[in-house]
Amino acid sequence: MTDKQIPAGTGLVMLGCPQIPIQTSAALYLVHRLRKAGIATTVAGTKAARSLLEVADPERAYLDEVIDLDACIGMVAEHERDFDLCFVFVHNDAGIAYSASMAAMSGGGVYAVIFGGSAEEILAQMDEIPCEKIIAKGSHNPLPMKRKLDEVLQWVVSNR
Repeated sequence: MTDKQIPAGTGLVMLGCPQIPIQTSAALYLVHRLRKAGIATTVAGTKAARSLLEVADPERAYLDEVIDLDACIGMVAEHERDFDLCFVFVHNDAGIAYSASMAAMSGGGVYAVIFGGSAEEILAQMDEIPCEKIIAKGSHNPLPMKRKLDEVLQWVVSNR
């Protein structure tokens, strides 16, 4: 799949292990904002991350397509699928790897949403990864991350 074949107005939100409490609420908020902007959004996550979202949104008021994280990476690697925008939630080494993989494989814009108690250390490890970095320190209060996402989304949505 080349850049020209990426479906316009498509988004991907990637979620690893939901150890940090703010991940689930921030992901639902991000999906809501993308959907409101007319961006059809797929969520790819671990089984636990997907389950938390599906329990929180049983009537799918926010969620559309929810798929397995590894299957999604495989589809992008095999050029079966790609997305206009990709937001990778990063709070550990696995998130760094997901960001690096998507930055290397996707023709769309990749945004690493870095959060948690080790956010600064994680950011330092991501210097070589060619993606936009959104950093929100903290683990429990989702409001700082919401503010960061709002800032970035205002720019991203207006420049599509």
